[in-house]
Parts: sequence; structure tokens; C-alpha cells
Amino acid sequence: MQYQVRTARITDVERIVAMLDAVTDRPGADRVPLGSGDLLRQLVGLPHAVVLVAESGRRLAGAAVLALHPSVSLGGFVGTVDVLVIDPTSPAQAVREALVDELLRSGRNKGCVAVETAPTSDPAERERWVDRGFVEAGPRMVRSLAHVGAPPA
Repeated sequence: MQYQVRTARITDVERIVAMLDAVTDRPGADRVPLGSGDLLRQLVGLPHAVVLVAESGRRLAGAAVLALHPSVSLGGFVGTVDVLVIDPTSPAQAVREALVDELLRSGRNKGCVAVETAPTSDPAERERWVDRGFVEAGPRMVRSLAHVGAPPA
């Protein structure tokens, strides 16, 4: 199944929040903070953030947020994967790959020298990040965007 990844619109925010609520409604999961919808609405229009959605037809299958910030130690802007959520009824791997590939492309287009994410304790999830070119760097997993070309398949 093909997934179209596009920049989120204000009208997508409620569906993104609902997806986050559905995923975090499981025992042991972190709750979505109150006001996250308001913050997402602001991020949709800010130049220092990328908010993406993946959809199939008109059904939202996933969403991602890349927040950009300057980093003196890395020598430029760094994108931090702040949100990566997949609808539980969607094929997680395909949606995740489509979103991460577009996050990397968007980060590169916005002048980022790297994209980082928090490491996970799940070995399979960690391996998926490594497969996309991320390496552990202290408390984060980082993928350099310095080289030209597509992310590894």
C-alpha cells in the first residue's frame, strides 16, 4: 500500500491528537499533555518545525514532528524527531519508513546538519533507526545529513 506524506494542515491537528491519544491510552504509555493540539496548530505554521502526515486515501495513517534548533557543537541546525506516531490499524513499518524518509528530506531542505531522536530500549525499534542511518551519540541517536543522497534503504 502506498502512503502519501505531506505537510500537515491545521485541519489535520485534531486527527493527529486523536491518534496520539489512541496510542498513549495503553497501560504504561505516557499521556499526551493537555494543550498539545494548540501547540501542534502553532507548529504547522512555524518555519522551525516540520509537521507531516502520512495518509492512504483520506485515512490518516501516521504523523511526525521535526523541531529545528541551532547546535553550536554540531555546527548548524539540528532537527529533533519530537513525535512519530502510527495509527495502530496501519502497517507500522511502511508508514514509519515513509515518514522518517520525508523527515530526513525536510530536515536537509531546511538546512539541518543532522537529525536526532531519543534512543529506545526496544531492540527492534533501535535497529529500525540504525537501518535509516542513525548512530548512537551519547544520550541521542543522530543521523548526519552532511552527505548528499537518499537515506539508506
